[in-house]
Amino acid sequence: MAYATLAGGCFWCLVKPFTSYPGIKDVVSGYSGGNIDNPTYEQVSTNKTGHVEAVQITYDADVTTFENILDIYFKTFDPTDNTGQFFDRGEHYEPVIFYHDEEQKKAAEHKIQQLNEQQIFDKPVITPIKPYKNFYPAEDYHQDYYKKNPLHYEQYQRGSGRKAFIEKHWGEQHD
Repeated sequence: MAYATLAGGCFWCLVKPFTSYPGIKDVVSGYSGGNIDNPTYEQVSTNKTGHVEAVQITYDADVTTFENILDIYFKTFDPTDNTGQFFDRGEHYEPVIFYHDEEQKKAAEHKIQQLNEQQIFDKPVITPIKPYKNFYPAEDYHQDYYKKNPLHYEQYQRGSGRKAFIEKHWGEQHD
């Protein structure tokens, strides 16, 4: 098994897009990159822990690749905005690719270069690529939020502007 740790704003919105792909074994919402062990949502929300909301994806590298995961990832958020995502602002909503090894780092750099060459977005892709430091699972009520609260999840996707942004740049998503 291999791991991908990715941040792209609210972690609720990063779980569902990955769950239906072959080779994805688990997607966990949590906190990554900060300086406090086992932080709570309340602590991370203060923007004082250094953590961002992220997902950690466990995948079978014999079935899918990190590159495939990045293809999905970049269709879930606005990679041209590093100050938060949509109406979620603040450091803990910043997008980040946390690489676990040099191959992941190179794949992320290559993907960003490709996206910038393709000019899919009105502005350049500026998503930071940082070395993996840590990951702490979020509280149970944050896990699989789209399943536990489907109506609120859908309203959040639409109300935040995330869904419209994704459809504008990638077409209608069928997740």
